[in-house]
Order: sequence, then C-alpha cells, then structure tokens
Amino acid sequence: MIIADWQVNRLEELVSFWNKEIGNQYPMREELLKQNSFDDKNVCLSGSAIALNNDNQVIGLVVAKKWNENGLKVDMSQEIGWIQCLLIDSNYRNKGIGTALLEKAETALAEEGVKKVLIGRDPWHYFPGIPGEYKTINQWVEKRGYINTGSDHDLIAHYSQQLPFEAPSVEDVEFMLLKESEKEELLSFLHRCFPGRWEYEAIHYFKKGGKGREFVVLKKNNRIIGFCRVNDSESPFIAQNVYWSPLLNGQLGGIGPLGVDSAERKKGYGIAIVEAGISTLRSRGINDIVIDWTGLVDFYGKLGYTKWKSYSKYSKSLVE
Repeated sequence: MIIADWQVNRLEELVSFWNKEIGNQYPMREELLKQNSFDDKNVCLSGSAIALNNDNQVIGLVVAKKWNENGLKVDMSQEIGWIQCLLIDSNYRNKGIGTALLEKAETALAEEGVKKVLIGRDPWHYFPGIPGEYKTINQWVEKRGYINTGSDHDLIAHYSQQLPFEAPSVEDVEFMLLKESEKEELLSFLHRCFPGRWEYEAIHYFKKGGKGREFVVLKKNNRIIGFCRVNDSESPFIAQNVYWSPLLNGQLGGIGPLGVDSAERKKGYGIAIVEAGISTLRSRGINDIVIDWTGLVDFYGKLGYTKWKSYSKYSKSLVE
C-alpha cells in the first residue's frame, strides 16, 4: 500500500471509488466532492490522504479538517477537528489501512492544536456522524477511542403534486423571501442570534453569488426575527439537504437550518416558518423535501416528516 497526498487530479478516480463502495446509499458527484473536500479552506492537507494499491488504484481515502478561516469573525473553535470521511475498499479491509489513515489524520490534527475530533459535522460536511447503514464502523471507531454521543437524522416528506401546501398566516408577522438588499440585515441577525455555523454558511452563500431566494425570513414590525433556509437544484452550491438527490426521481428540495430570535419563541413561529419554507419549495414544483441533521423527529413529524437516514455521533479527545 502507498499513502499518497490528497490531490484533486484524482477527483474522477475518487468519485468512482466512493460510488463503488457506498454510492447506492450516498451517491457522489464530482462537483460535490470537489466542493466539500477540495475547495473548502478547512481541509487539513497533512491529515488527508489517498491509499493506493501496487497498481496505483485508489483503495482508500481520509479527509481531515480543522478551522482555518481565521479571517472570518465567526464563532468556530480552532480546538475542534473533524474526520469528514474515511472509506476503505471492501476488498482491502482488515489489513490495517483504515487504522493507518485514521492515525495519520489524528496525528496531523493534534499537531495543528486540535484537542477534540468529531466524526463528520465538519464545515461542508457529508454526514453528521456515522451513517446507520454501517453499524460495524461504530464498533471499529469505539475500539480506537471514540465515544458515542447520541444520534441525528435526515427526515423526508413526499407531497402529492395535486395538493398545494398553503403558506401560513400568523397574526402580526409576515413571511417572505429575502431581498438582496437585506443581506446585511440577515447576517447581522444571524451574528446576534445564531453565531457560528449557521452564520458561517450564510456568509459563504452570499460569497458564492446567492441573491436571497434560499432564505425565507420571518418579519415582525418590518424587522427580521427568524429565518428558514430552502435549497433546490438552482441554489448557488450543492447544499447539505440535497446532497443525495440522485436517489430520488425528480427534484429534491431541502429545508434548514432555521431559527427564531430567542425573544420571540413559544409563539408558534417555529413551526410556521417551516411551513413557509415548505410552501416556497412546493410553489417551485418540488414534491420531495428533506430536513437534514436533526434530532427533532417529533417536531417535524407534525408536518408529515419521517426518518430517512440516521447517524451515530462520535467524538474523541486528543488530550490525555
């Protein structure tokens, strides 16, 4: 086995390898792999690698990340690192390749000052944990010091093309798509109410040319007090809740993240803004909608959402 550098010139091979191994459940596209695992500034190159056999064929990969976008004033810890993905060819397992790649990633992250490693959950992530289809991996990482911290889910609803989904009507507030001129107001709202990942994702949304059609905002007295992200195939980049759209026929839409100012909660605005997001996507002719990375199964179940994919969350301390 040869451990090679993480190089974009092997993009096509890496996508083929991924799809051979797990493409039936998580179909990869070149655009998505490049977006999430090469273009992301948070990729830790010294901890990311490609495993090759003696015929120079890809038989494994690992992508490690740590927060590197220090120019952004966003609440993200430099002491947290991530294993975005670790995948070994099914014909080469139980030969120590996975262990070697994981140790390389952990060593590099520790040298960069990382004190805690999460599996998935990275900026530009694929998974919020280990996918439920691969339960044997849970035991494998537990033997290597990772601790299970719970589970999250992707939820899905299928709507009838013949039945419209009405936009909510709530007294004293209104729902609308964000105007391009309201960019700074939204970013200010997120910085104040939801600093961190959601703010970070919105910053990159606008950097990549977003104009506002992916944000339903909740307004009260003409002031933003809540938001709901809505994604589809026309969004400026492939968003997390539509990653696996090749699994479905027709367009897939995505809901989330979403949130309401803490001073305005317990008034029914949360469920209403989800309904506003669904209505927006349904008005675009989208019948299948995913809400990704959530533990609020009962909350979204009120709107007909059921579990589609499940993930086990794992973390490991690198500090003894």
